[in-house]
This record gives sequence, structure tokens and C-alpha cells, in this order.
Amino acid sequence: MMQQILRDMFIEPDLLAELNEEQKHILFYKIREEQVRRWTERESQSAVPPGPPRGGGGKGVQWLLGSDGDVWVWVMGEAAGDTPYEEIVTELMEERARKQAQQEARELWKAKEAEIERKFRDAMAKEKARFVAGKWREETEDRKAAKQEEEGIQAELKKWEVEERQREEKEIRRREECRAKELYLSLREEEKSDEQEDKEWQEQLRRSKAADEEKQRKARWARDEYRRQSLRAVEKGRGAGLGEPFQKTQGNGPGQNRRHSDVIAAPPAGSAQAHHHRGLQPAAPPLYRRRHNRRHSSVGVLPPTDSPAWVRPARPSSRESILLWFREEQRPKRAGYERNSSSIAPWFHGIISRQDSEALLINAEEGCFLVRVSERIWGYTLSYRTAGGFKHFLIDASGDYYSFLGVDQSRHATLADLIDFHKEEVITTSGGELLQEACRKKGSSPDFGGLF
Repeated sequence: MMQQILRDMFIEPDLLAELNEEQKHILFYKIREEQVRRWTERESQSAVPPGPPRGGGGKGVQWLLGSDGDVWVWVMGEAAGDTPYEEIVTELMEERARKQAQQEARELWKAKEAEIERKFRDAMAKEKARFVAGKWREETEDRKAAKQEEEGIQAELKKWEVEERQREEKEIRRREECRAKELYLSLREEEKSDEQEDKEWQEQLRRSKAADEEKQRKARWARDEYRRQSLRAVEKGRGAGLGEPFQKTQGNGPGQNRRHSDVIAAPPAGSAQAHHHRGLQPAAPPLYRRRHNRRHSSVGVLPPTDSPAWVRPARPSSRESILLWFREEQRPKRAGYERNSSSIAPWFHGIISRQDSEALLINAEEGCFLVRVSERIWGYTLSYRTAGGFKHFLIDASGDYYSFLGVDQSRHATLADLIDFHKEEVITTSGGELLQEACRKKGSSPDFGGLF
């Protein structure tokens, strides 16, 4: 599973959510290390030796240098004779406010002028209607007097129109000045707000950089701790009397050795086992394993497993595929059984959900644990009860070994080996998770979801 993630450089979000913080840090370190390796390889392949310099006919760019020998840079408002930057900004904002106020005043004057014209046009229409209706002839018989009176009314109306225009012009100019001041103050407030937002952004950027540095520090710490644990496991294996050095895991980087529960013993030359292995390819899964442990000195031999009769997809697609995988690949490896026994281990619960596992562990003591079949990867999930909640660790069983996904590369021959190993060795050094008591299934006839 880890090799697939590093090959695709992608992990699905639901699978990432199953990992705890330390597993995520180590996974980030592995992915980053693979990215650097690919980049270095691509750069070495695409490196082109520099060609001879071009002749005098070619074009080029030459930077103007300052008195300090560095590239000369002009910053507006800071050079000798330049207007200060603050004055330039103030003038620009005043000009911008003045132009916007003038534009708004022109639009307002157009509206007012149209309103005045409409008002006096309606008044003249009403007066003409009075003359047309004959009301004016009924009030006076002197047409000349009526004409003079009509002209006097028109003069009054014209005077009223002029006065109205003057008042409106003064009002518009007053509004224009007030609006210019308002816009100027608004622009000043926007500038202050932009400065405040810039300070907040700088603070957020500082915090983000600090968080990135903290993540990198944790990743480096996880890497160094993993190497220390690997060396510690190697020393334990030597202390247990192993004659052969630990074999490096296929596909692992430097410093990633198998722990003492995952050493594969090669059959002696000339034996029947060696003759049986003569036609196998190097990539085929090993048929025999020898497990050395300071607590168990016996040698466990797994039965030979033929190639499965079904093609395993990249990840489980249905419950039926999980059942088929367990019956075809895991039951021959005695996954879920106690060591050297035909009894199902008390910590094995078959196919249950994350919520069901937490419900079983809710009243348990710290260190209580159970193992369930994962529905996200070809493997299992170890659910662990902490002092303040729960932790869930994915166990990769897609190969011929068992190991925690994203924690380290300690590989174990059987699932029971992994459980027994972490009863003495912590899962993560930061959490200090030691497996204590197994959480047993409830009921007299336990159901394992059709696995057995």
C-alpha cells in the first residue's frame, strides 16, 4: 500500500482521514522524499552542458548598476528630488474624489434640469388651456389687456424659472463639495483598512510559515525517531541470538530494515526445500518464514501459498470482495487466530464499523484494543483506547507481511506477531501506545461477519 501511494503520489481523502497525526507526518516525509528523488533524477537527465558564448553580433541585456555594485532600482518617492510618496498618494486621492464628485454633480444637474423643464412646460400648457377654453375671454373683454397680462404671467414664470435654476445650481455645487470631501475621507479610510488588512495578512503569513516549520520539524523528528527505532529493533534481534544479519525490505530506502519478527530464513543448499524453490522468480512471495523473538524462540513455518484464483483490485470494492480476499489470502496465513492455536484471538472482531469499535471500547481501560477488518484497504484497523478517546491505526496486509501504514516499516510474518510485538514496543513514540488488554466480543455466539 505504501509503495502504491508513493508510485501514484496520491492518497484518497477517506483513507487519509483514518491516519493519526504522526502517521500523516511520516507519510508526508515519505512523499516529500520521493518528490525530491524524482526531481533530482529528472534534473540529472535533462541537464544540458552550456554552449560557447555568442559572438559580438548577438543581442544582450546589461543591467544598470548603482554605487554599491548591485542592480540600480528606482523607488518612486524615495529618490532625490521626488515628491514624497504620501503627498503623491494624497494628490491622487483628491483628484480621484474631485472627478467622481464632478461626474455625480453633472448627472444630478441633468436630472434637475429635466425636472424644471417639465414643471414649467406643464404650467404653460395649463395657461394655454385656459385661453383655449375661453375662460380668459369671460373674465376680461380687453384682448390687449389680456395679452399684456399673459405676457406678465410669462415674465413671472420666466423669472421664477431663473431663480429656481440659480437655487438648484447653488445646491448642486454645495453637494458636490460635500461629496468630494466624503469621497476623500472614504478613500483615506480604505487606505487605512488596506494597511490593516496587509498587517493581518502578514501576521497570517507569519503564522502559516511557523506552522509549516513546525510540521517540517515534526516530520524530521518522526524520521529520526523511526531510524532510531529501526536500529533499536536490529540491536534487539542481535541480542536475541540471530546469526544472520537482518535483510533489508524490498523497495525500502536506506536504514529501513525488517524487525526481528520478519526475518525470512533461506533453506539450506541441496535440501528438498531448496529444490522446491529452484523454479521461483525473485518477486514471488516467500514460502517459509522464521520468526525470532526474545519471548518466543520457536520457529513458525507458514504453509506454502499458491497464486490466488482471483484478481485483487486496487482496493476493496464491496463486502463480498473483502470476504473473498480473507478466505483466499488471509485464512491460509491464520490471520485472526491465536499463536500456535486453532482458536480465534480474543482481540479479533471481524468486519465491524469504526462506530461499533468505539462503542465496544467506550467503557474500557486505557490500553484496551481490538482488531477489525478494514473496508478501505486490504488489511486491518487496530482500534485503541486512550485516556481521552480513541485511536485507529491501519495495518497493511496487501503483501506477504503485516505492518502499520504510515507509522514505520516494521514488517511481521503474521498478524499475531504484530500484536505481540507491540505489547512490549510502543506503536508511536509520541503517543506511547502499548497494547494491554484485548477487548473481547460480547455474546455467547460471536459473529465475525461471515469470515469463518
